[in-house]
Amino acid sequence: MRYLNQLIAVCVLLVTAAVAVAADKPEVAIKRVLEASRTDLKVESVTLSQIPGLYAVQFENGPMVYATADAKYFVLGDLFQVRADGFINLADEKRNVDRAREIAAIPLKDMIVFKPKGATKGVINVFTDVGCGWCQRFHKDIGQLNTMGIEVRYLAFPRAGVGSDDYKKMVTAWCAKDRQAVLTRYKNREQVKLALCADNPVKAQYELGERLGISGTPSLVTAKGELIPGYVPPEELAKSLGIQ
Repeated sequence: MRYLNQLIAVCVLLVTAAVAVAADKPEVAIKRVLEASRTDLKVESVTLSQIPGLYAVQFENGPMVYATADAKYFVLGDLFQVRADGFINLADEKRNVDRAREIAAIPLKDMIVFKPKGATKGVINVFTDVGCGWCQRFHKDIGQLNTMGIEVRYLAFPRAGVGSDDYKKMVTAWCAKDRQAVLTRYKNREQVKLALCADNPVKAQYELGERLGISGTPSLVTAKGELIPGYVPPEELAKSLGIQ
């Protein structure tokens, strides 16, 4: 009888544990199962997607996937919605929101800003590199962009990575008393003596760019978080910002 009672007690514990696991919210269960399966990955967030039964799972410093509620299956790729006016990339819409939020959190003092003399009609955030030919071409348009009412906010993205020659040049520009002048000299391929300071945002901005999916320069990000890769002529850029 004693052994029977012990067996019953064990069964009760197992059933209780199973019920507790089953009672987990899908968001909790998905995070637990995926992280247990791949201990090198961390789940940043789990939210219900637009498709019933599928959850959007964002990995830290990684991709977004769509998982079933029991986390037995997931799909890697963008989610599209079919509308009367065409196909809408819902995954990209979320990325836009995330980019806009992250960039809005950056203090203006940590950017190199070229403001219009008159009213500002639009703002464009630009991940740039001093050694990038198309970045140098974009910089020559600054005067025209400002005349059109477009404010340019530069963020550092040295493509060769932290510690590279271009990284040191960008640190020098961000550490300078006249940031605009030093950055412009580098963009014009002039020689400027390196002057590195410890308190600069270049490394943080480079890492932010990597998190936001920036892979090349120039990469333009609108106030709404829309990513525009590569060089864009002033007239086309103004049109995309809704400036006539």
